[in-house]
Amino acid sequence: MFGMKSMSDSLQKMAGPQLRHVLGAMTTNRFTGILTGTFITAAVQSSTATTVMTVSFVNAGLLTLAQAISVIMGANIGTTLTAWIMSAGFSFNITDFVWPAFFIAIILIYSKKRKILGDFIFGVSFMFLGLGTLRQTGIDMDLAHNQPVLAFFTSFDPNSFTTTLVFLLIGSVLTMCVQSSAAIMAITMILCSNGVLPIYQGIALVMGENIGTTVTSNIAALTANTQARRAAFAHMLFNMFGVLWVLCIFKPFIDMVCGFVGYNETMTKADPNFLANTAKLSFVLAAFHTTFNVANTLVLVGFIPQIKKIVCKVIRPKKQNDEDDFRLRFIQTGIMKTAELSVLEAQKEICSFSERIQRMFGMVRDLLKEKDEKNLLKIFSRIEKYEGISDNMEIEIAKYLDQVSDAHLSDETKAKIRAMLREISEIESIGDSCYNIARTVNRRVTGKEDFTPQQYEHIHQMFELTESALEQMNYMFSHNKENIDVNRSFNIENEINNFRNQLKTQNINDVNSHSYTYAIGTMYMDIIQECEKLGDYVVNVVEARMNTRQHYV
Repeated sequence: MFGMKSMSDSLQKMAGPQLRHVLGAMTTNRFTGILTGTFITAAVQSSTATTVMTVSFVNAGLLTLAQAISVIMGANIGTTLTAWIMSAGFSFNITDFVWPAFFIAIILIYSKKRKILGDFIFGVSFMFLGLGTLRQTGIDMDLAHNQPVLAFFTSFDPNSFTTTLVFLLIGSVLTMCVQSSAAIMAITMILCSNGVLPIYQGIALVMGENIGTTVTSNIAALTANTQARRAAFAHMLFNMFGVLWVLCIFKPFIDMVCGFVGYNETMTKADPNFLANTAKLSFVLAAFHTTFNVANTLVLVGFIPQIKKIVCKVIRPKKQNDEDDFRLRFIQTGIMKTAELSVLEAQKEICSFSERIQRMFGMVRDLLKEKDEKNLLKIFSRIEKYEGISDNMEIEIAKYLDQVSDAHLSDETKAKIRAMLREISEIESIGDSCYNIARTVNRRVTGKEDFTPQQYEHIHQMFELTESALEQMNYMFSHNKENIDVNRSFNIENEINNFRNQLKTQNINDVNSHSYTYAIGTMYMDIIQECEKLGDYVVNVVEARMNTRQHYV
C-alpha cells in the first residue's frame, strides 16, 4: 500500500499540470472522456486522483456531470493496470530486482534534478518488495496444506450462489476496512495462486473489491459539495450495476475469461502441467478485472444521460446557506485532498473569495446612496459581517495551502502556492479597504454635516473606477483560457491615481475657500484615499495572478 501510494504521488508530481490540461481538452464527448479517464488513471496509477481532477473540472464549469461520468468509467478501466502489474510480479522472483532498484532510487532521491523519478522507482520497488514478501510468506506457511485455512474455504460450497454472495460481501468489507483494493487484490492473488482459494470465490472477492472501493469514496465525499457526491455515487452505481449483471452469467463469464488466459480449472495435481496452470491464476484475476470493467463500460456508455438523471435525483443539492454565511465552496476534505491537484481547488476558492469581495464593495456603494437610517444600519451590519468572512476565508485558504505545501511538491507547484498566498492576502486587504470606506460613510451619517453634491459626484466617479478595477480582476480570474489584456488593470489604476491627485488638490482649495468644513473634507478624502489603496491591492492581485496564470491556460 505504501509502495503504491509513493508511486502514484510521484507520478502525479511529474505529470499533474499536463494531465489537467489533457483532461480539459480531451473530454469533448463520452468516448474521448472514457479514453481520457483510462489514460490518466493508467498514468498516475490512482483512480482517486482522476476522480479528484474530474470533480474539480465539474466545479469549475469546465466539464459537465455527464462528461465526468464518462471519465470515471475510463478511470475504472485504467485502474485495472495495477492488477496486471501485480500478476506480472507473481510470475517471477521479483525480490531479485528490488534491492538494486532501491539503490538506484536512493541515489536519484538525493540528486536535485531526478528526485521525483527517484521517488517513483522507490515506490515501485517498495510495492514489489511487499508483493514478494507476501508471496514468500504464503509459500513458507504452505497454505495449500494448512488445514485450518483449507477447512475454512472448503466449508463453503463452491457451486452455491450463496457462497459467491458471501465472498462478494467479504471483498467489499475488507476493501472498506483496508481502504485499498490493490492490497486485497494482492492477497486474493496469493490465496488463489497457492491453490487455497477456488477461482470462483477469488473472482467474487475481486467483484466485492470493486464495490468496496466506491463505498470508501462515497464516505469521503459526504463532506464534499453536491457535484463531488454525485460523481462518487455515479462511480458506485456503475460498479454495482456491473456486479449485478455479471452475477446473472457468473460461471459462463469466468469460463470465458479463463479461456482467454488459457487456464484449465479442471486440471488436477496429478497432471504434469498443474504448476504452470496454477501460475496463470493471477493473470485470470487481472484479466477478469479488465474484462469486467471494459464490458461494463461498453454496456453503460449509451446510458450516461440516464445515469446522470438518476444520480441527480438521488443526490439533491444541500440546502444552501445564506450568501452572508461563511463557507468554502471548493476546498473540501476526503477525495478532494490530493496534494499536487489540490492547487486547482484552492484557485477556484480564491476566485470565489474575489467575487465575494466585489459584492462587498457593491454594498459600500449602496451604503453611500441610502438615506433611511434603518436600512443604513442593516447594510453596514452586512458589510461588517463580510469583513469578518474575508478574514476567515484568508485564514482557511492559507491554512489549506499550508497543508498542501507540507507534501513533497514540484518546484512549479510551490511557486503557484506562494503566488496564491499573496493573492489571498491582497484580496483580504481589499475587504479591509471596503470596511474602512463603510465606516467613514457611517461616521458621516451619524455626524451633523453631509457631503456637498459635487463631493458626492466625485465619490461616485471614484467608485465607478474602483468597480471597474474589481470587475477586471474577477474577469481575469474567470477567463483563464483567453488572452486577457492585463494592462487594462494597470491603466485603471493610473486613472484612479490621477483622479485622486486631482481631487486632493481640489479639496485643499475648497477647504481654504470655505466651500465645506475641514472635518467633512477629511472624511471625503479618507474615502478617496481608501479607494486609491484598494486599486493598489487590485494591481497586486493581478501581478500575483500573472505568476500563476500561465499554468492554468
